[in-house]
Amino acid sequence: MIVLGDESGYTTGETQKVKLAVIEAEWETQKPPAAFTAFGFPNDTMQRTDHAIRIPWLLGLIATRSVTEEVTGIKELKQNHLERIESGIIGYAQLQKLRAGDKTDATRAMFEKHKGDLGFALLLKKYTANVVDATSAQKHAAADDTIPKIAPLFWSFRIMVALGMLFLFIFAASFFFLAIRNLAPQRWLLRLAVICIPLPWIASELGWFVAEYGRQPWTISGVLPTFLSVSSLPVSTVYSSLAAFIVFYTGLFVIEMYLMLKYIRLGPGSLGTGRYFGEATARGTAASPTAHPAGTHIV
Repeated sequence: MIVLGDESGYTTGETQKVKLAVIEAEWETQKPPAAFTAFGFPNDTMQRTDHAIRIPWLLGLIATRSVTEEVTGIKELKQNHLERIESGIIGYAQLQKLRAGDKTDATRAMFEKHKGDLGFALLLKKYTANVVDATSAQKHAAADDTIPKIAPLFWSFRIMVALGMLFLFIFAASFFFLAIRNLAPQRWLLRLAVICIPLPWIASELGWFVAEYGRQPWTISGVLPTFLSVSSLPVSTVYSSLAAFIVFYTGLFVIEMYLMLKYIRLGPGSLGTGRYFGEATARGTAASPTAHPAGTHIV
């Protein structure tokens, strides 16, 4: 999983620059190789990360696999998006002309030049029905929308990674003590493993949150804004189906946790196989920790 996470960081640096910049609270484009912010408090108002603890070079190596390539910062990305909004407005205007019957070569050529930025122009529909006549304030508001809130992604990612490191420690410690045949006395480790049972689900949900919230405001990146792709289903239908799923899976979770804790307390002897020390077999006798053939003597 750690290897896959590293590879995911590399592909994110190539294809989802906004998500990477927000996860790392990378406000400015640093001189390569960029430092990794291990800890800090993102400040959206001042556009900085307070009390940041940074590891030199690490982000550049993870995101670009080099020491010469830049990791683009949030401010530069936002300015780039503002330019794409301006370009998208031109493309949107040409599209309106084409729909009105203007099929001239000049109109087609202008549309082809700017059609790749149409999605950015559609972000303006949140603020005005007339995209072509959008004000400067509306354009800047749309550009701001292209950057998700920093803190939720910043902390979700770090909690997910911290849980991953915890799981790695538990597996490594368990393997070590099992290899030296000394696992059973390590009650602290066994207790920690039981306490951590729900944590993989939390880590998984945090991963999904990073993936989905990190690509906002897009349903299709750069093409279709989320607010334009909202379902036409009534709110009551969505709430009722969601409530049904919550009730059903909460019931399954309660049953699963009850059974897991029950058999953890009973121990492996509850299986009735006769393979474990002190286990009562089906014939009412106790299984011996070691078996000796008839006629042999123990010295």
